[in-house]
Amino acid sequence: MSSHPSIPEAAELIRSGELVAFPTETVYGLGANALDSEAVAKIYELKGRPATSPLIVHVASIDMARELVIEWPEDAETLARKFWPGPLTLVLPKKVTVPDIVTAGLPTVGIRVPNHPIALELIRVAGVPLAAPSANKFTQLSPTTAAHVRSAFGDAVPVIDGGPCSVGIESTVVSIEHGYVILLRPGGVSAQQLEEALKRPLQSAEPSIGEEGEPLRITAHPSPGMHEKHYSPRTPLRLVADPFQLPLELGVYVWREKPASPADYQPSVQMPSEPAQYAARLYSVLHELDGEHWPWIAVEMPPDEPEWAAVRDRLKRAAFK
Repeated sequence: MSSHPSIPEAAELIRSGELVAFPTETVYGLGANALDSEAVAKIYELKGRPATSPLIVHVASIDMARELVIEWPEDAETLARKFWPGPLTLVLPKKVTVPDIVTAGLPTVGIRVPNHPIALELIRVAGVPLAAPSANKFTQLSPTTAAHVRSAFGDAVPVIDGGPCSVGIESTVVSIEHGYVILLRPGGVSAQQLEEALKRPLQSAEPSIGEEGEPLRITAHPSPGMHEKHYSPRTPLRLVADPFQLPLELGVYVWREKPASPADYQPSVQMPSEPAQYAARLYSVLHELDGEHWPWIAVEMPPDEPEWAAVRDRLKRAAFK
């Protein structure tokens, strides 16, 4: 089988219990038949992912999502019709047909409809839901191009090349249960957009990082991306509010506002000033700089404002030591 399979070839691999990396609008996913425990186990093994981290299941329609859950509350219908296909994952009580390995033993499953023609066609042709975390080694930078996937895994997994991902960071994850909608992970759909659709405020999940920076002791996380260290380049990443905080040895500075003396902080990379454009470039820029083997990468922290929540979350976890 080709390392660059067609969609029919990739679908056959999925049906036979193998893994395939494929593009979505958020990041590239490492996909397996979500109803095949042995196939899903291959995801955890290849990524080096802990069993406490559940996987998101990708489906092609609302009807397909409903087949995997015990109940489909009105809030799920509202959010799915507003934001699917798109970067929103809904966590709901699962049916027994969803293997426990997919959900880290939890009674809930995260589901979304990706907004990418290749992902949707692959699911339709395969005829099964796809469990698909990001196609990278656990805690490392998420891939937004096929080249990023090949850099992580070489020829260990075939990759469907769909070009760069348009959103560039992972989906927003919310839990829906007992009449509550709880934000578990910020992402490509903002909290404000969700609240406007629901016509009421969201609830916030307990943080996975304690007040003093110590990780909380959690047996299984209700959502992917909640480990204290995640999305990290191999190069040490530092978050700074002021370029004068930078160390003297040569590194690279990633910024969105003009530093006091830009010439003093060369080389540097200027990022877009808008949150969505910044998010779309973030992982790609970090992948590129990581490959240049700097002593450090310093990132100017974006403002503590709601529209920057997803980017700030990714940067904080990428810099966690």
